[in-house]
Amino acid sequence: MFFHEAVQFPCSPVHGTMLTESDIGDLFSLINQSRDPASPGSGSQGSNRAVYSPEERKLRRMQSNRESARRSRYRKKKHQENLTSQLNRLRIQNRELKTQLASTMHHHLLLSLHNDHLISESVALMATLSDLCGILSTMLSQ
Repeated sequence: MFFHEAVQFPCSPVHGTMLTESDIGDLFSLINQSRDPASPGSGSQGSNRAVYSPEERKLRRMQSNRESARRSRYRKKKHQENLTSQLNRLRIQNRELKTQLASTMHHHLLLSLHNDHLISESVALMATLSDLCGILSTMLSQ
């Protein structure tokens, strides 16, 4: 079913990965071996372990650990970049909110001053009205 001849890629398939061409060859041989009807075994992990010597397993485990660490560092770096980006956005938003708050407080102060002026003007007008009512009442009573 599978061909046991070398596959030639137009570009290196291992570019950007940590797998060597030897690793890829080993993976293909494992795939072909597990699909080969003549090979015994149920596909359990125990039968795959018998294929490699203890030194090969150690090297593969070390390589797997390196890959896992590389992926972990990549995730950590991306998380750090996301946090930095979020921090910058929040700083900008905080600065905008502070500016908006200062503007609102200034507007409030101006309105309070204007309100105080209107209240004092209202008090003065009420006093004038009261005086006029008193004069009118004396004029009507005469």
